[in-house]
Amino acid sequence: MRMPAIRRVVTGHDENGRSVVVSEGPLPTVVEIEAVPGTMLHEVWTTTGSPARIDNGIDPTLNSVNLLPPNSGNHFLFVDFPPETPELLVHGLDAAKEAFAQVGDIAASTARSSSSHPLMHRTETLDYGVVIEGEITLALDNCEVLLGPGSVVVQRGTNHAWSNRSGRLCRMLFVLLDGTYDPAIVAALART
Repeated sequence: MRMPAIRRVVTGHDENGRSVVVSEGPLPTVVEIEAVPGTMLHEVWTTTGSPARIDNGIDPTLNSVNLLPPNSGNHFLFVDFPPETPELLVHGLDAAKEAFAQVGDIAASTARSSSSHPLMHRTETLDYGVVIEGEITLALDNCEVLLGPGSVVVQRGTNHAWSNRSGRLCRMLFVLLDGTYDPAIVAALART
């Protein structure tokens, strides 16, 4: 079972400065996370700095998949989360390491045998996550929140996991912004 393809329209400028459509169609980079079958990453766009450079440059999503945005940049993507399987919950620690390695950030995985979920992770980013379809549980260190369509999460570099216990696919939209931890948070994390 898969969600519908995502259609992307990219605009730009012609040689006279007029607005034009540069490309239109399905996303060129859609990747299944092999360690967590059915989890699909749909790359939409990435910027390499802020303010973002406005040009007619090449499509930044044609490179390898990387969860993290570039320094001072952002990353815009959709993620399809399949229903969790008992195998994930039993063998999830190994799967988590493999999954985060596949998306270029093995260090993001924070899961231990005592973690509330095997896919617990943390990135030094500010993330906006929007549930588009389905439902998912946001698992934090000490609590969980059930999210449905239209729910928005502002994820501020916290340890978390996405747990789909619904029995059907869930699609979320994410924008990840490169961030820097406050020194007080760095000190608190060092004590854990």
